Amino acid sequence: MSHASDPLLLRTLTAATTRREFLKRAAAAGGAVPALVGGVAGGLAAPAARQATPTPPTGGTLILLGHQEIASLHPDDAGPSVHYVMVMQMHNALLEMDETYTYQPILAEALPEVSPDGLAYTFRLVPGVTFHDGEPFTSEDVKYTLDWYRDPANEAVNGNQFTSIAAVETPDELTAIVRLKQPNAAFNAQIASAYILPAHYHGEIGKDEYSGKPIGTGPFRLKEWRAAEFTEVEAFPEHFRGRPYLDGVRLNVVPEASVRTIALETGEADTTIWPLVTEDSLRLAENPAFRTYVTPSLACNHFPINTTLPQLSDKRVRQAMMHAIDRQALVDDVFGGAATLSTANLSPALEVYYNPDVAQYAFDPERAGALLDEAGWTMGSDDVREKEGQKLTFVCTTVTGDQARRPEAELAQQFLAEVGIDMQLEEAPIATILEQMRSGEMEASLFNWTYGGTGGDPDASVELRSDGTNNFSSYNNPRVDELIDQGLRELDPEARAGIYKEIQTIVADEVPFLYMMFWDTYTPYRVRVQGMPPVDQVRTPDDMLSKAFRFYIDEAATE
Repeated sequence: MSHASDPLLLRTLTAATTRREFLKRAAAAGGAVPALVGGVAGGLAAPAARQATPTPPTGGTLILLGHQEIASLHPDDAGPSVHYVMVMQMHNALLEMDETYTYQPILAEALPEVSPDGLAYTFRLVPGVTFHDGEPFTSEDVKYTLDWYRDPANEAVNGNQFTSIAAVETPDELTAIVRLKQPNAAFNAQIASAYILPAHYHGEIGKDEYSGKPIGTGPFRLKEWRAAEFTEVEAFPEHFRGRPYLDGVRLNVVPEASVRTIALETGEADTTIWPLVTEDSLRLAENPAFRTYVTPSLACNHFPINTTLPQLSDKRVRQAMMHAIDRQALVDDVFGGAATLSTANLSPALEVYYNPDVAQYAFDPERAGALLDEAGWTMGSDDVREKEGQKLTFVCTTVTGDQARRPEAELAQQFLAEVGIDMQLEEAPIATILEQMRSGEMEASLFNWTYGGTGGDPDASVELRSDGTNNFSSYNNPRVDELIDQGLRELDPEARAGIYKEIQTIVADEVPFLYMMFWDTYTPYRVRVQGMPPVDQVRTPDDMLSKAFRFYIDEAATE
């Protein structure tokens, strides 16, 4: 049986947004009601969106706005949202998740044929597909891609996701068989959804050069890339699903949320990949010039902290910080109430796997102080706690120009100071932050990331396993490692849910990072962009952009 679409999981990805009042107001005003949550031959279902004309017009450029630089166009570096939405324009995977958390066959003709023991997945590939340089796509490219990711020598960021592969066989040019060492319940989310690399090209130039000169099978090909300024792609006429209606897609890097808002309101841009400040998002949601998608996030807004540092290695200190920060105040005062408090690493939108019965951290400065006292940190004359001559201080590095989260960091800084913890604030580009958090060179940061939830799957091998490449907190718990491995082997949904609930229990107790909240994400689009899925069908707005090649521009369109 294929595990491409877990019906139980899909039924439960329906958690309501906390902005219920907005939904009521939108419905009362006759506006579009936002979504409540986060296989066909040839790989694409027919667009369900309304079309303003029988034959969509060709031409125009979709203008996106991103809040940070795009440091790489390699699929292995597509973790940040702004990287991801541009990488997906140029690449395809065997299977790709659509905006409803459903995996659709793309480079494969259908969902894979799965052996009875769950150890072999056979893919029949779409014939006639070519890369942007005209070379044919074959099973050798599938083998090359999966072998490249699982080769430790390549130090792939997502290498952990491919360790279950035993071998990749290519009996003919249009057949690829992936053999596993043990069953993998997250196969589609981890492996089959990997963007395919061209063996003839990537194998010659390597990852570093490919990062700026990608060649995929996607509907758009690279036109120009300036990491800190913009990335622009143009229509690939020979794309196997047909030429895109758009002439191109361009993402402009605009760190300041206020400037992004102005660009949207003046018509200089069509949408923003990263949310605006809450009051602007709410205002645009009521503006008839926009179609707004409202979805709960699966990415946890959190402070990753280096747990190997002496001052942060004791879980009592981390528990104290959770009690010291008034997280509800952050939700209300910084994000206008458009978020749900975290209880551990998983979003409540993953209802089947979500565990609310874990250690809770209410705002309680007195309890925070007691925990710090218990851990041996006493208040110094400068109102900063110390222990054995060491101050309880650390540096939190936020993303350069991040107007949305910088106020959150500043307010958290004040709360921590009240209990004698000194959190200094600095800024750096996201690429620097990710690199140094991974290597353990940075003390702490603040950003949103999934610790289970990517593709609707709860696996967090890359983030929580002790050898995970995105283990930003240098967290090491043998029991969590064991549970992560069990969770991948377990194919029974109910038994699997119990495994991930135990992981949440441990995370809530040990607090490897300071988990704050899960945002309600507001994604506005100017109504001139047509051919899009209806708002009540979208669970994940970033993945909706995999269908950008079927979007079109109609300047006369109204909602």
